[in-house]
Amino acid sequence: MELSKSYDPKKVEEKWYAFWLEKNLFKADADSTSKPFSIVIPPPNVTGALHIGHALNNTLQDIIVRWKRMHGYDALWLPGTDHAGITTQNVVEKHLAKEGLHRNDLGREKFEKEVWRWKEESEKVIIYQLRKLGASLDWSRKRFTLDEGLSRAVRQVFVELYKEGLIYRDKYIVNWCPRCKSAISDLEVDHVEVSGKLYFIKYHIKGTDKYVVIATTRPETMLGDTALAVHPDDKRFGWLLQGKKAILPLVGRELPIIKDTYVDREFGTGIMKVTPAHDPLDFQAGLRHNLPQILILDEEGRMNENAGKFKGLDRYQCREEVVRELRGQGLILKVEDYRHAVGHCDRCRTVVEPYLSTQWFVKVKPLASQALEAVKKGKIKFVPSTWTKTYYEWLTNIHDWCISRQLWWGHRIPVWHCPDCHEITVAVEEPKQCRHCSSSRIYQDEDVLDTWFSSALWPFSTLGWPDKTRDLERYYPTSLLITGFDILFFWVARMIMMGTKFMMEVPFHTVYFNGLIRDEHGDKMSKSKGNVIDLLEVIEKYGADAVRFTLAAMAAPGVDIPLSESRMSGYRAFTNKLWNAARFVMLNISPQEEMVSYRESEFTLIDRWIKSRLNTVVKEVNQNLEKFRFHEASHTLYHFMWHEFCDWYIEMVKPYLSPQNPSERRRKVSKTLLVEVMEQLLRLTHPFMPFITEEIWQKLPHQGLSVATAEYPIFKPQAYDEEAEQKLGVLMELITKVRNIRAEMNISPSRLIDLHLGIKDEPLRGFIEEHNVHVINLAKVKSLTIAPMLPPMEGCAKGVVPHIEIAVPLAGLIDFEVERQRLQKEIAKINDELMTLRKKLRRKEFLTKAPAEVVAKNQNLRRSLEERLAKLKEGLKALSGHKKDR
Repeated sequence: MELSKSYDPKKVEEKWYAFWLEKNLFKADADSTSKPFSIVIPPPNVTGALHIGHALNNTLQDIIVRWKRMHGYDALWLPGTDHAGITTQNVVEKHLAKEGLHRNDLGREKFEKEVWRWKEESEKVIIYQLRKLGASLDWSRKRFTLDEGLSRAVRQVFVELYKEGLIYRDKYIVNWCPRCKSAISDLEVDHVEVSGKLYFIKYHIKGTDKYVVIATTRPETMLGDTALAVHPDDKRFGWLLQGKKAILPLVGRELPIIKDTYVDREFGTGIMKVTPAHDPLDFQAGLRHNLPQILILDEEGRMNENAGKFKGLDRYQCREEVVRELRGQGLILKVEDYRHAVGHCDRCRTVVEPYLSTQWFVKVKPLASQALEAVKKGKIKFVPSTWTKTYYEWLTNIHDWCISRQLWWGHRIPVWHCPDCHEITVAVEEPKQCRHCSSSRIYQDEDVLDTWFSSALWPFSTLGWPDKTRDLERYYPTSLLITGFDILFFWVARMIMMGTKFMMEVPFHTVYFNGLIRDEHGDKMSKSKGNVIDLLEVIEKYGADAVRFTLAAMAAPGVDIPLSESRMSGYRAFTNKLWNAARFVMLNISPQEEMVSYRESEFTLIDRWIKSRLNTVVKEVNQNLEKFRFHEASHTLYHFMWHEFCDWYIEMVKPYLSPQNPSERRRKVSKTLLVEVMEQLLRLTHPFMPFITEEIWQKLPHQGLSVATAEYPIFKPQAYDEEAEQKLGVLMELITKVRNIRAEMNISPSRLIDLHLGIKDEPLRGFIEEHNVHVINLAKVKSLTIAPMLPPMEGCAKGVVPHIEIAVPLAGLIDFEVERQRLQKEIAKINDELMTLRKKLRRKEFLTKAPAEVVAKNQNLRRSLEERLAKLKEGLKALSGHKKDR
């Protein structure tokens, strides 16, 4: 049963994942009588490999799923991937461009085949990464958003919404990406602060020698102006509202002057140009005032025939030309530097254009009201709850959703156009003829649906809807969703809308929002910055368990994670500590040795203490996982395993395991308890570190096939032993104080000390005498003297814990003069640091202007230095009674 000297993750990870799959341990059973627990994976995009943010999200899901499975639930964690229309198409187009090809060179059908090939390769990489991470997904139920079953669900939803009048087609201002040549949603636009120019342009008033000045950041769009607008309450422009008209510079078109409350009187000069085809607010104003809509750009961001002589110019070239001509005609009053937010496509980073386009839309208000009620009535809980307010605000002020995209990769809109009667046929299955005129010349709409339309159906489409499947009946609503807060609106809100609409039930009961991973300085990770952590590289370097534990230990709710590899290195040491603890256990039991039955009356104080402490840890870990406090559960496990189990229990149990122990029965009971505690600790830790726990557990005496399906430890109130915890706490405090004295006095770890204890309390004195072997072993004591009072002694280091005085004679252990000089130097150094720090903390300027966290950090440092100084002075005082070495 002996373990190798060191833990090598590479030797165990692949072996145990293959074992779990072979034994179908991750497969949910729809016919099981156990209580179901279900969760769907946020499907990663098939654009390439997973990043460290995916590792965080999937680690947290796996912890919960493994934990529930061990609690006896029929746990389904459903895997899958997303076709990610616009992103995947961009990636493949870039790949083709390297070969000198454009998608138009291939045609739609061949291009789609090319993307399917990309999808297959990318999905293989994603699945490989998830398996390397140890994700216990039910691979037999793997789905893809363009699977035939999911595609049918998408078409069904579209048709039903269309029939109810909730899907419509209309001309509207959308966010247009000239690079992707597609509409994108408001949520897919990143507004980036940029340095630009504000141009002040003269518009002459017809029939007068007067002009007004219009301020704009996009002078090229003036070619599409169809009016000027003023606020009805702005008295500065009352003279214009007497039927006056302006003349559009460079074009000569007459522009009416309208009054409308949407005008921002504080921007520019207070009078605005109205370009209904290229600004969403102008578009609405144009509808109110029946203004023409003049589109001046084509789909690639070039000027069209409505731009006159500027036709064919790129939008930025056109801007330069328009400004040059305006200057030539004396129509530029001034140009100012101007900082403003400009929308960029979040996929390809191209500046988007507000663009008048015919698109398909969903009337979202009726769906949003149901989704709003579901959360308000407590049917869905958000963790952290702070996201609830944001959710309310967004759904209350929601706009119709543009769901059509001008792409080739995605769910083709299930609408067929008839060139004969100009009507449309909307159907789930492809029709043979127009339902209005029976023409067979119908053709399908070229557009595809927004990716988020299909992923909004994910919790029920993956379970077989619209068919009434056993999986759908058993696992919907799902129990939990774990996802990033950054897709609350993209995905979470839309899943709630679609679930409440088509399933008449919420899609999940709880949503946990994990934070985003940043680099160790808090900066966003990006390839251009070179601060990206490669998932497979760190798994290769530190092992999957160390990576997982790092992510879990840092996953405080609602907080972004500043991640560095040094943290992973630290938790790699934690896996080594667990491995070494297991080796100690294995070395003390033989393969043929049977564990014995015991009575609690046979327990030593150490036995009672570890059983009580383990029980408390079981309670805390379970409670923290119930509340999704992964970081606290991790820290509880870390502290118990490293400090209480390894540093205290193992060290204290050694005398009872020794062959020199005269009691064979005591030795066997101690071995049995040691194995039991180790085995429970492995089960407790398994959801966090599945590989190493399986490897050790299989070598320990155990029951069952795998630790992955073993029973998770449960808290037993009767197992709490207050007396044992208090008594051993006294012993531990005493040993810790003696260890601190050794460290402060610079006593070599290899030197044994004489220890004198003064204990007036007779029962306490008897207790310490009874357990003196632990003091002697753990404090490295040569001789231990216990008396009611300490005798007068010089040259001693002294300390106190409640009801116990401590003295350690220093003669022969240290060079007193050298130690005095060392302490004096350190005291002088700390005094200098404290003087500087105290001055800083007395300065009003620092206290009022420095960030609160900086002030707090300095205050904590001052307290720490003051404590250290007090200890050093105590040490120096202990040396003062001893004569200088001759």
